[in-house]
Amino acid sequence: MSATQISTSPLHQVANDTSALMDIAARPPVVFSHGKGSFLWDSEGKKYLDLVQGWAVNSLGHAPDLIAETLAEQASRLITPSPAYHNDQSVGFATALAAASGLDEVFFTSSGAEANEGAIKLARKYGAKAKGGAYQIITFTGGFHGRTLATMSASGKLAFESLFEPKVPGFPKATLNDIASVEALIGPETVGIMLEPIQGEAGVIPASLSFLEDLRALASQHGLLLILDEIQTGMGRTGSLFDFMNAGIEPDIMTLGKGIGGGVPLGALLATKTASCFEYGDQGGTYNGNPLMCAVGSAVLDAVTSPGFLNTVSMRSDTLQTALETLSAKHGLGKIRGRGLLLALDLKTPVGADLVEAARQNGLLINSPRPDSLRFMPSLTITEEEIEEAMTILDTVLSTHGSMTGS
Repeated sequence: MSATQISTSPLHQVANDTSALMDIAARPPVVFSHGKGSFLWDSEGKKYLDLVQGWAVNSLGHAPDLIAETLAEQASRLITPSPAYHNDQSVGFATALAAASGLDEVFFTSSGAEANEGAIKLARKYGAKAKGGAYQIITFTGGFHGRTLATMSASGKLAFESLFEPKVPGFPKATLNDIASVEALIGPETVGIMLEPIQGEAGVIPASLSFLEDLRALASQHGLLLILDEIQTGMGRTGSLFDFMNAGIEPDIMTLGKGIGGGVPLGALLATKTASCFEYGDQGGTYNGNPLMCAVGSAVLDAVTSPGFLNTVSMRSDTLQTALETLSAKHGLGKIRGRGLLLALDLKTPVGADLVEAARQNGLLINSPRPDSLRFMPSLTITEEEIEEAMTILDTVLSTHGSMTGS
């Protein structure tokens, strides 16, 4: 079926009835059926330019041939032998990921939240073994680390505060880019500091590179673990393979997800030899490290680290940032935040949801992580022409809805 053909099969008709799905999010009334590169098509054949890409998941775009071919080849060889045994794909991918990151050991997961859950457990295990039972991990207001009970407790998202009480204790909150607020929370029960280098769900709020340097120094001074949640920033998203490289520091523990699998469910927990202190039985997971997902992860890592790839990401970032600055100046909006191809536009007023809907009706998919911001997370393979097309649509939307933004 071509990109513009509409299926008339019974399956097509059933697939448009969403009533059997648990209603857990305010989704628009469209059902997507297929995609390629920077574009998605819904079940009615309408085409959309996608600058969300599964929330920074599809690092190589929709349905890249590389991933389709890797899945098909690996599925014909081995899907999973059980996590009770080693497999060649997880061994090879772990070796390559450790070498690329500078960390020593890798535990694969099926999601970023699971990787963060593992990081919390690993830090508490380290505290039990090396720091007299210390268990507290300093996290940050505005942070987001997942939707398990522990990762929601570690998060500093306001909407989570009253949910699923009682929360898991042990996560005092500091203020991003305020080193004094971190130092004030350090005590005998502190084992680590955990943060996103860029707070995505808070509206793309970057930790300054100097703040990351200060955190590394502070953690080392007090014998604490520095834990970086690079689930949204990792795998080339900010122009370096991992965002910590932009600051010239090294974490003790790092978590990955989203872009690491290019669209398949894959995450990773990485640690230095010193921090990696799990004992047999402490950690596991039925699907973790399965060769099907690890084969894809290896293919994505090879693509992102291929000659010139990250340079192109940086160039596309410059193009997108310049275009957003031009639109902001034209429409009287605010600053552009972020690094690489994780950027946000400050709208100054809480009209994000309305603009997202208007953009979707015009064939552009964008995201509003908070009411006064638009977030842009395109494929790392987006072209100059696709950026120009997206900005043309957004310009039209902002012009049409100027009364909402004040322009």
